[in-house]
Amino acid sequence: MKRVKDDLTPAEIVEQLDKYIIGQKEAKKAVAIALRNRYRRRKLPPELAQEIAPKNIIMIGPTGVGKTEIARRLSRLTASPFVKVEATKFTERGYVGRDVSSMVRELVDLAIDMVKQEQMEEVKKKAMERVEEEILDRLVPMPKTQHTDYEEWEERRKSWERTREKFREKLRKGELDDRIIELELEEKTYPPSLEIFSQAGIEEIGISIQELIPGFQPIKRKKRKMKIGEARQVLLEEEQKKMVDMDEVINEAKKRVEQAGIIFIDEIDKIAGREGGGGPDVSREGVQRDLLPIVEGTNVATKYGLINTEHILFIAAGAFHVAKPSDLIPELQGRFPIRVELHPLTREDFKRILVEPKNSLIKQYKALLATENVEVEFTEDAIDEIASVAEQVNDEMENIGARRLHTILEKVMEDLSFHAPDLKGQKVVINREYVREKIQGILQKEDLKKYIL
Repeated sequence: MKRVKDDLTPAEIVEQLDKYIIGQKEAKKAVAIALRNRYRRRKLPPELAQEIAPKNIIMIGPTGVGKTEIARRLSRLTASPFVKVEATKFTERGYVGRDVSSMVRELVDLAIDMVKQEQMEEVKKKAMERVEEEILDRLVPMPKTQHTDYEEWEERRKSWERTREKFREKLRKGELDDRIIELELEEKTYPPSLEIFSQAGIEEIGISIQELIPGFQPIKRKKRKMKIGEARQVLLEEEQKKMVDMDEVINEAKKRVEQAGIIFIDEIDKIAGREGGGGPDVSREGVQRDLLPIVEGTNVATKYGLINTEHILFIAAGAFHVAKPSDLIPELQGRFPIRVELHPLTREDFKRILVEPKNSLIKQYKALLATENVEVEFTEDAIDEIASVAEQVNDEMENIGARRLHTILEKVMEDLSFHAPDLKGQKVVINREYVREKIQGILQKEDLKKYIL
């Protein structure tokens, strides 16, 4: 199956990441090289390619500086399956909780959905044609042939075709969307969810007998009356599912997971404790040892078969305020050969984050209020003030990086967002004085500052 932007150079990858993430050039460079190496590996003879393992990465830096976003955007550049997991959610084998192999199963489930949606999109045009015919069959059924001679039948058939084409034109123009028709649709059933306990831990498994043994249970169908506009979408989804080859979906998804999957392990510093006399450190080291074979490369059992993790790219991240990367067990350290440090954000970074990215907060708020026919303009000094406040609050309280901008800007825009329906056709200019008026009182009150910001 064709992949998306598969041959981007490292410089092009960094350029794409720059559209959404400010700064952190070292981290962007590292992940760009890792992604390009995958492309290079596919160009090699199979026997050599098999020997080249991905260069896993540890990102070191405080929260809110772009660690997760870099990994997520990286996966989107190539339509790679991507999951984010938190290391603290895992427990050592034998303890109650999630086992580390569940992240691979989660990645496979996500890849199945991804490939299925892609294939459904590929057959959409053909499926729409079938849906159109099905709706027309209900609106203009073919005349019966009983007790008619050939000439009479031909005349009725031609009349039916003319009528059908008139209805087809109306249907395509949307003129029949409010007409009610009766459909016989597959009745949706939801598989039971069971929790099973195994040596690996507790896993939640949705069991569908119909998936396990096709034909074991007949598919129930139910008659429903609905408007044609709604029926078109329901029938389209049902038709697309019929046209998708699930065996092909599963095979492609497994291949994509094994050759292009990305697993982002956050808060890895929280499990960096060493064994030293009992307590939680024992479990932390146990989780590290459970992670080790998956990162090294092993076969993980899933409901779609075994998945080899040898060429999945693992990106770990943590603040490492207390622990250090060297506090991880040596074997796990060796499996993350690339380490990059992400820097705390400055006031200038905050200013750029507010306006430069394609999905910047300023652009988001302006677009939201434009739906109310309200034009919003942020002056340069307003942006400077918001950035300064973010830097100040991060310095005085817990540093949460760019996430601070969300809470500050939300407070700045609160009254305007509330009254926007009454301001249709107006232009509102937000300057430094406006920003200070909305948030300065809060900054002067420690208790309220902690509560709101």
